[in-house]
Amino acid sequence: MGETNSTENRIKPLITTILSFICILAILVIIHELGHFLTAKIFKIKVLEFGIGYPPRILSFKKNSTIYSLNILPLGGFVKLLGEEDPTDPQSLAKQNRLVRLTVLASGAIMNFILALFLFSLLYALPQERVSGNIQIMDISQNSPADLAGLKPGDLIMKIDGHSIRNSQEAGQRIRMKLGETTTWSIIRPQKLITGSIGFTQENSISESSISMGDKFSVALVPRWNPPEGEGNAGIIISNMNVTSIHKSEININAIWHGFEVMTNSLLLIRKEITGWIVSSMTPQFAGPIGIAQVTGEVAREGIIPLINLSALLSLQLAILNLLPIPALDGGRIMFLFIEILRRGKRIPPEKEAFVHLAGIIILLSLIVVISYFDVARIITGDSLLK
Repeated sequence: MGETNSTENRIKPLITTILSFICILAILVIIHELGHFLTAKIFKIKVLEFGIGYPPRILSFKKNSTIYSLNILPLGGFVKLLGEEDPTDPQSLAKQNRLVRLTVLASGAIMNFILALFLFSLLYALPQERVSGNIQIMDISQNSPADLAGLKPGDLIMKIDGHSIRNSQEAGQRIRMKLGETTTWSIIRPQKLITGSIGFTQENSISESSISMGDKFSVALVPRWNPPEGEGNAGIIISNMNVTSIHKSEININAIWHGFEVMTNSLLLIRKEITGWIVSSMTPQFAGPIGIAQVTGEVAREGIIPLINLSALLSLQLAILNLLPIPALDGGRIMFLFIEILRRGKRIPPEKEAFVHLAGIIILLSLIVVISYFDVARIITGDSLLK
């Protein structure tokens, strides 16, 4: 009996991981490829195939000269257009004017941006727990940005760059968004410090407090790129206090506005992450399909709200990845379009462009294999990307 239960306990998380990953990947890919498909149809470009997954095919059917296929490898999808590099056919992609080609090539990423906005807005439309309270500095590392700015333990963080700070998660996000840049913090220094039980996480936050508000002032500090281990970018340890938690949902335009704000902040955080790889010694964290599946399974077990948030972030990252000037991806094809513009309409020969994209596919597949090796090694050791 004990052995049976143990087996079930191992199988259930695995099934959750696989199903969650396949469902999310399918949605992201279908939405992305639907952008290419619809814009191609609008501009009368011949669509040879709309495929979910990668060959070999499991099943397919043909309608209006387009093959619709379901393929065995559930790691993506594709829309195959006539003449992607060769302009000899009037219904080919390459035959269209530059604005049409740019629209078709960018439409997949645009659809992923729209999906991310929808999912972030949905998070605010759904009733969920929202935590709010005062954020108190519990400890400050010596010679850290917070220490040099004159902050002290007991100070309350009210705003960062004019944005109200309602919980520790918001504080951390605002700090990470401005790494290496000057931030302005609105601070209250209580005349009487807190009393009662103190914790450093939301679950163990302050249960009792007695505060007499004192001085209000502002300080400027620059969160650092690479803090010493355990110190944080600003050099502070913070805690939620006087916490209130309510079930709340936004409606109509408010949800969309908050969703847009979250998406904008997420884009800024992604930009900071990429900048950190270049200007500092920050080590990038890459994940292949196996690593993403692992994260998806872990998040899925936390509930539907975290899973929606992860899906929105993945859609955003997929949009950005496809716009990068990498051969074989949409951004690589857009790069050739801009090269054509710089050459005053003179095209790169189709066979040369096709060769570059083929080389890009080989390199990308090789990178996926290497990254997947490290993903498997991390799973074997019991580590997680979320830690």
